[in-house]
Amino acid sequence: MTENLLAGELPAVLNDTVAILLCTHNGERFIAEQLDSISGQTHTGWQVWVSDDHSTDSTREILSRYRAQWGPARLAINSGPGRGFCPNFMSLVCDAAIDARWFAFCDQDDHWHSDKLQRALAWLKTIPDNVPALYCGRTRLINAAGKIEGMSPLFIKPPSLHNALVQSIVGANTMVFNRAARQLMVEAGPVDVQTHDWWLYIAVTACRGVVHYDPVPAIDYRQHGANAVGSNLGLRARTKRIKGLLAGEFVSTNERNLRALMRLERHLSPEGHRLAAQFAKARTASLIPRVTGIRRAGVYRHTALGNAGLVVATLLRKL
Repeated sequence: MTENLLAGELPAVLNDTVAILLCTHNGERFIAEQLDSISGQTHTGWQVWVSDDHSTDSTREILSRYRAQWGPARLAINSGPGRGFCPNFMSLVCDAAIDARWFAFCDQDDHWHSDKLQRALAWLKTIPDNVPALYCGRTRLINAAGKIEGMSPLFIKPPSLHNALVQSIVGANTMVFNRAARQLMVEAGPVDVQTHDWWLYIAVTACRGVVHYDPVPAIDYRQHGANAVGSNLGLRARTKRIKGLLAGEFVSTNERNLRALMRLERHLSPEGHRLAAQFAKARTASLIPRVTGIRRAGVYRHTALGNAGLVVATLLRKL
């Protein structure tokens, strides 16, 4: 049961500490600005844990300079697994040596607003420590020069497993989560999933947890052409998603997500267990049972176009 996720009381030193999990790879262009935005947080109880994935530029030197300035208690630098951004983040979030009451994913090229952590913790502290809780939100988009270019989509429907099974609305760079949510990641281990943020969204909503989506941006999400993921806005991004769907990428993603979720089977809520099983069975059934099963599962995406794509994926057996 989820109630047993937390073992005993937190050490006093961890009561208000946020472990910021920062992954880097050849990030010399923007990493200093990101680190400066962290140091400017109104919530001062943070530690930065870096996993540098074999950078060949001056990223490590910049990190070392900040470590000397801040002290080793503020900034730890480790070497990543060298298999891309998702395994790199998974290596950090699953590292049991990193302990805190709160955890936050952090990209190397964004800019955090000064109240990002404060706002996240204001909500997280309303949730009991033994309930997995995830704060996330909208982002403000900026270009390489820092000029504001717009906002990420505003999602109106509440976060839920019905949505999480077929869509990731929560960007990792906005995520702050409690120790119970992090413990789910540790127990499941470094699973083979497409993205760490989608996986966390699924795990929390399936395992009796709660998710809060903040409609007010707390970070500037930089778009510069070399993003590991990038914004989902625009015709190019939508066309890429459609091509991926028709190529069967969604099938592989769902299989990996569902396989990972079974590693947390003992923590699933009754509804989480039922819905995951129903979705898994329906997506591989013949046409009529597949359409009926997906409809009964009640899965949904947040836009009309997204739900149209979901219908097409169901009909073409691309779920």
